[in-house]
Amino acid sequence: MLNKRITLIACGVLSATQALAAETQTSNGFIEDSSLKLFLRNAYMNRDYKHGNQDKAEWGQGVTANFASGFTQGIVGFGVDAFALYGLRLDGGKGRSGAGGIDFFKQGDSGEAASDIAKGGASIKARFSNTTITYGDQMPALPVLNSDTSRLLPESYTGTLITSKEIDGLVLNVGRFTEESRKSAEGRDSGGLKKIDVIGGSYKFTDQFMASLYASDVKDVLKKQYINLNYVLPIDKDQSLTFDFNGYKTRLDKSFAQTYSGDANARDNKIWSLAATYSVGPHSFTLAHQRSTGDIGYPYGWYQNAGGIGDGGMTIFLANSYWSDFNAKDERSWQLGYGLDFSTYGVPGLSYQLAYVRGDHIDAGDGRGKERELFNQVKYVVQNGPAKDLSVRLRNSILRTSNNVRSYNDDGNEVRIFIDYPISIF
Repeated sequence: MLNKRITLIACGVLSATQALAAETQTSNGFIEDSSLKLFLRNAYMNRDYKHGNQDKAEWGQGVTANFASGFTQGIVGFGVDAFALYGLRLDGGKGRSGAGGIDFFKQGDSGEAASDIAKGGASIKARFSNTTITYGDQMPALPVLNSDTSRLLPESYTGTLITSKEIDGLVLNVGRFTEESRKSAEGRDSGGLKKIDVIGGSYKFTDQFMASLYASDVKDVLKKQYINLNYVLPIDKDQSLTFDFNGYKTRLDKSFAQTYSGDANARDNKIWSLAATYSVGPHSFTLAHQRSTGDIGYPYGWYQNAGGIGDGGMTIFLANSYWSDFNAKDERSWQLGYGLDFSTYGVPGLSYQLAYVRGDHIDAGDGRGKERELFNQVKYVVQNGPAKDLSVRLRNSILRTSNNVRSYNDDGNEVRIFIDYPISIF
């Protein structure tokens, strides 16, 4: 069982630290290595739905404060991390809020979105050699448990995470989390998570080749495995070719499958993507293919008390994930992408990204269907001055689907405007 494997590996990681330790991280002290950072985000999202569906839009101002202490000196160092989150609703009241894909402010029983959100969390940490154990409120960023940071405020989880870097190039993670805080609501367990166990790691074989392997067990919901292979082929001083393979294998628990899809036997999904990106100077060109097979589409994210999985809204490390994730049952999709860095043309900080993705062979219960998306994004990061590192990001997606897959996805136009300003206090 995964629980037993986690226990064994965790013990192994801790007992092997002296034998396997590379150069141990040094600590200047609890106070000396402390930092306090603010992150301000003004975010607007608008989804213009077609076929008579009501348009949705939300606008808010978010503030995130992150404190990270250093470690006390000694063989075992101890420290504390903490965060505070506040979100103020500027628009998106009754009638315009409530889209699961936006979810800045959760609606109450009256159908009115919250006017603001305030919450926080803290964790304690201990470090021995190059292994760190953290217990408390965290925002894990793993391929099988990835907190959603792509909206106004982030998700967070409560539990234990062990991260070991005892061998050069090798990162191991073992964790167990028992509560999830929804990004759009207050409370430490507003997502209704029962329990999720995670285990895995990544290894950098060479400067060009890296691989990752992870697994998760979401109690009473599913088991999931993930693999990544990434290889960068240098061609010239300013040219390279990158191959990136990602894959998930998921199996739902039988009782959850009955609730999730209405069929206790519809339990399995395999999905993978392979992207090749050619970079030359300021230009990048991407060709990607993604394929989903099995009884269901690829399940991830959302919240267990709302019928979701509970493993984080960004747990989809796949090439063709934009507005649509192109993750339907039996879906096959192709992407053509282009990126441009304008610094070569005298505008440092300005970048542009374009992608066109087309999916077909979708099984939504009424024959085979199709969908396509045109994605555009312009981003500018201030390079110097009082507003250094402030970024403005404008994103647009145009999504169109065939009539027989509207139970899975539907036509719409999306606009996102994000203004982010990170500030280092100390």
